[in-house]
Amino acid sequence: MENEYNPFSLQGKTIVISGAASGIGRECAITCSLMGARLILLDLNGDGLKETKEMLARPESHYFAVIDLTEKGKIDEIISDGVLKEGKIHGLLNCAGISATLPLNAVKEQDLEKLFKVNVFSGFYLTQSICKRKYLSEEGASIVFFSSVAGTYGSNAKSVYGMTKGALKSLARSLAVELARIKVRVNSISPGVIITPINQNLPHIAIPEKRAELEKLHLLGLGKTSDIANACVYLLSDASRWVTGTNLFVDGGYTAR
Repeated sequence: MENEYNPFSLQGKTIVISGAASGIGRECAITCSLMGARLILLDLNGDGLKETKEMLARPESHYFAVIDLTEKGKIDEIISDGVLKEGKIHGLLNCAGISATLPLNAVKEQDLEKLFKVNVFSGFYLTQSICKRKYLSEEGASIVFFSSVAGTYGSNAKSVYGMTKGALKSLARSLAVELARIKVRVNSISPGVIITPINQNLPHIAIPEKRAELEKLHLLGLGKTSDIANACVYLLSDASRWVTGTNLFVDGGYTAR
């Protein structure tokens, strides 16, 4: 049946995605483009953004910008230009982030600063910028922060990483309360271990014995980037119009134990 209503469609929506040059951010960009969205894609990696562009539906109809999101002063200019070209914003996926495995005694001040700047401050700055009325769609918007199972459950040598991811869950809940008055929904996603091109050659994935240990923690096995992208489509779409202030575990059953 033609023109059948699809609550998961992103047709006519403009979505901002940070960290779009690789991994989960790239997969989110591809999936959102297939669901009909216009995209404003941000990353520090210009070559990676070019690669992402070639994977999108309608690659010429999206906006791309190379930017260091930890530098607050440059964000508003980029968002203004992106909105001018793609239209007012209906959604934001704060995918940009880094990981680190650091035992307590190995953590240096610069480690704390780097992880908080990239994982927490950059998403906060970007959210602060797009939540200006001149950039937001009159229909409202949906914002998603990327937490992790490590932001809720302890993991060896992941104290700093876990702190940053826990902070994002708290940020999402508080902003959900604050921004509801302007029709902005705010949620977070907590992935389990996702296989990406970046981590697939690291010891915890590449060495069979270590991978088997990880797989045992996930009832459904390790995840794919598409598992997270599909969850993001739900949170961005009208299908989740009554969902805000929550954290969605997409973890293959990691937190069920």
